[in-house]
Amino acid sequence: MKDNRDLAYLEMAYGLAEKARGWTSPNPNVGAVVVKGGRIVGHGTHERPGKPHAEIIALKRAGAKARGATLYLTLEPCVHWGRTPPCIDTVLRAGLRRVVVSSLDPNPLVYAKGVRRLREAGIEVSVGLLEDRNRRLNEAYIKHITRKLPFVTLKAAAGLDGKIATRTGDSRWISSPESRAYAHLLRGEADAVLVGINTVLRDDPRLTVRHPAWKGKTIVRVVLDSRLRFPRKSRLLKTLSRGKLWILTGPDPPAAKRKTLEKAGAEIIPIRSRRGRLALDEALAVLGAREIASLLVEGGSGVLGSFLDARLADKIVLFVAPLVIGGPDAPSLDGGAGAASIRKALALSSLRSFRIGPDIVMEGYF
Repeated sequence: MKDNRDLAYLEMAYGLAEKARGWTSPNPNVGAVVVKGGRIVGHGTHERPGKPHAEIIALKRAGAKARGATLYLTLEPCVHWGRTPPCIDTVLRAGLRRVVVSSLDPNPLVYAKGVRRLREAGIEVSVGLLEDRNRRLNEAYIKHITRKLPFVTLKAAAGLDGKIATRTGDSRWISSPESRAYAHLLRGEADAVLVGINTVLRDDPRLTVRHPAWKGKTIVRVVLDSRLRFPRKSRLLKTLSRGKLWILTGPDPPAAKRKTLEKAGAEIIPIRSRRGRLALDEALAVLGAREIASLLVEGGSGVLGSFLDARLADKIVLFVAPLVIGGPDAPSLDGGAGAASIRKALALSSLRSFRIGPDIVMEGYF
């Protein structure tokens, strides 16, 4: 019975954590529920960086009722100073009888220390229930906090033959309006969206979040541009209020062009290049150091292929439309060198698929 109740209350805590998805980065998504005598007496969600953590909100709502209660928490309480004080001290003062923690915090400053402090104080602690759910919910946080790199998701729309545009470069629109709305939901969950300069020159995108579920959400727009060909009249420069613009370029960008773009509001970030191509590993390290925990790559065939060749993608979301585009000159999903043999082809795990309008959406992990 205890396990069934624990499962139900932790599910509630995860429901609370999900509400803040896309808003907490670089912090994790966390939910908390306080239960006493079979009644929920407090609940909380970590809403934004710098705001109180979920357990602090839940315990404040519970007040004196927290004494002798059980706290259900999706991630162990922190033990270090960050933007907010350590949560463990407040949790220990609450007089709880038991704490159910879904997952340990992978942050090296916290890992297992919160649980140890609870047990040392004589509080009964259970750990591990629904841990897989936390692993998916906080996949970007986990990679960023342990490796200082963003979690990279590739997103593309293709026909049944894998083509992402026609031989003339036309790609509007392969996917349906319903799929494009879902794509904007995905964009809102990310910290940054990345494309190559060819996409900017061809499509003049805004790369903003335009879904009603993400009202007020801004996102960093990142452009790979090794020779700094970025156009001064780009719509990206006209929408800086909707998100910063970072242009990653080669180590010696033209001084005059750099000055012009910086004056217009873009930030120019020189990085290493190899044979005329920007070093993607350095690009990801730079983004990670700037607290970009989740990166959505929406580039064309060349950019997608570069990430795939370098094995730098963690996940892919592919919208497959009921179209056959055809033609040997039409770009395909992977414009890189590709695999030399089937044995060396990239395999996906945890693959799932579902319908949106006429399209099939496929999501999987590399």
